[in-house]
Amino acid sequence: MITAACSSEESSSESANSSDEAEGTVDEKLRSNQEDPYIGFAIDTLREERWYRDKEAFEGAVEEQGGQVKTLAANGNQDVQIQQAQLLINEGVDVLVVVPTDASGAGEVVKLAHDAGVKVISYDRLITDADVDYYLSFDNEKVGELQAEEILNNVDEGEFAYVGGAESDNNSILFRQGAMNVLEPHIESGAIDLVYDNYTTGWDPEVARDELSSFINSNDVDLDAVVAANDGTAGGAVEALGDQAGDVEVSGQDAELEGVRRVVEGTQTMTVYKSMNLIANRAAELAMDVAAGEDISTETTIDNGQGDIPTTLLEPIAVTEDNIEETIIEEGHLTEEEIYGD
Repeated sequence: MITAACSSEESSSESANSSDEAEGTVDEKLRSNQEDPYIGFAIDTLREERWYRDKEAFEGAVEEQGGQVKTLAANGNQDVQIQQAQLLINEGVDVLVVVPTDASGAGEVVKLAHDAGVKVISYDRLITDADVDYYLSFDNEKVGELQAEEILNNVDEGEFAYVGGAESDNNSILFRQGAMNVLEPHIESGAIDLVYDNYTTGWDPEVARDELSSFINSNDVDLDAVVAANDGTAGGAVEALGDQAGDVEVSGQDAELEGVRRVVEGTQTMTVYKSMNLIANRAAELAMDVAAGEDISTETTIDNGQGDIPTTLLEPIAVTEDNIEETIIEEGHLTEEEIYGD
């Protein structure tokens, strides 16, 4: 296993320099056994706790199943991700697993891989408008529904804000759609006034905080709820709320440590747990089967704008203070000591 996680500038330099090496020699340096399947993992970022956990789980699952894996993180830079994908292809990966930095921009990654005879698995985030071979994720529309439902369990009227993820991430569209499936009847009835509805560039918590704070201060609103797309944007929203934090319902996603701690302290209402072990193990199994040339059957297909992509969707779980123990602690995602302290 080889992992590269560095700044965008460092990633770009490393990718460019490595690509200059002679093809046919790089894979000999990196593959300890030419007979073992070699899986490339091109991941958007390792700057968020959630994606570091995915990386660790996926690498462990591939190795446990007898494969080798190399992870490269683009840290939010689409050009770097394309360079890194080319590097992995040059190194002789049998399958390329991609968490796209940009849903549509990653089509170039698919083209590079297919030109080299390498199949592509879109991991958690759907690559759009490209002939992706397989897509594995959670039911992301369901994620948004769980977020909105839990908020409505606590407050079903008043002024609401929606703080989305990056608009360039197809999952952000699905999260919002799921939330609106639940909220729209209440909006149409007039019970809920959706006063703020915004995506967040790069999923950046500071952007989420600054933009929501600016809106609150400029419009003198008293929010009753914030449906935030993940724990990062939820953290930004909690900061923006200032003294109101704890009095305003706030959703999240990913069961990150800080998010779960906020659930316990009462400044965040819920998070959505998507088992990293589950998706990583299923992705590793799929990658190894694809590398072995096995016939693959999936549960459904999703139209990504290019065509129907063979798809497997996993079930997310809503987590509140009431079920932390039997969900994220029981599975070992986080420990009691991490969450509650000594």
